[in-house]
Amino acid sequence: MLTASSRLLRLLSLLQTRRHWAGAELAERLEIHPRTLRRDIDRLRELGYPVHASSGVAGGYAFRPGHALPPLLLDDEEALATAIALRTATAGAVTGIEEASLRALVKLEQVMPSRLHRRIDALRSAIVPLDRAGPVVDAAQLAQLAAACREQLRLSFDYADSQGRASARTVEPQGVVHTGQRWYLVAWDPARQDWRTFRIDRIAGTLAIGAHFAPRPAPEGGDLRAYVSRSLAVNPYSEQARVVLHAPRAAMARRIPPSAGLLEEIDAKRCLLQCGANGLDSLVYWLMALDVDYEVLEPAALKQRLRVASERLARCLAAGEKPRKKNRKMAGPA
Repeated sequence: MLTASSRLLRLLSLLQTRRHWAGAELAERLEIHPRTLRRDIDRLRELGYPVHASSGVAGGYAFRPGHALPPLLLDDEEALATAIALRTATAGAVTGIEEASLRALVKLEQVMPSRLHRRIDALRSAIVPLDRAGPVVDAAQLAQLAAACREQLRLSFDYADSQGRASARTVEPQGVVHTGQRWYLVAWDPARQDWRTFRIDRIAGTLAIGAHFAPRPAPEGGDLRAYVSRSLAVNPYSEQARVVLHAPRAAMARRIPPSAGLLEEIDAKRCLLQCGANGLDSLVYWLMALDVDYEVLEPAALKQRLRVASERLARCLAAGEKPRKKNRKMAGPA
């Protein structure tokens, strides 16, 4: 049986892991009577935790926004992950949060037990940060976009495409995706009746928040990262190809980033590559540089370009292997 203090900490930890708990389930997890649970909930409210109670068949307890941010309870792994994330944020791809991240990191490390300090020091010495690549985005703008996605609110903004052409867009935001170098907004564009991907650093001016919209099924079955990868690797290009690579998917994934091509496992020794380019010659050179056996499924024009390239290579090799004639001086009369 947990002590009252330990039980409160356990209750607080459980409430923070889920948006809603049924009262009976929560009491069972804590191995206490429902009346004891209600008293513990009242104690948490006195400490400033905004715990909302609902009655009825689906009744239970849930955290709700309060007037102030209450203390959070983190386990060892959560605290470690938070510390690493804050340290990364001090020099990350989001502007305006570096100083706040540093202050939060100092507060967190002050209350950490020594065992976690040792783990953080080990990770700090092992992780070597690279120079920041790609444009940065504003933290306040990123928070606005994320909130609009969560609350399902229409957004209007000015946008510049890759050619610098400006346009006014009104969209229904679905989610925000970070690819490691850039931030993207995935949204439904009613004017084009299709899903679109927007680079957040190309969104200009002030975001205009509109009315609520009815949710719709997300692309790629809800895997927005896969949708963005497909948008970057295949969809924008005039030439698109499907190629069977005679190598395991895991091996090729280490060499082909998601922004360059999409990989799908066929079996233990082969994978399917979907990629694009603005010219077939680029695909020819890239496939030849992969240094792996492959089979082009489509387009047929790519097969022909590869055939022409292979014939040219064969001629060049044959020309280089021809024996050179030696100039021999004719011997004169004695």
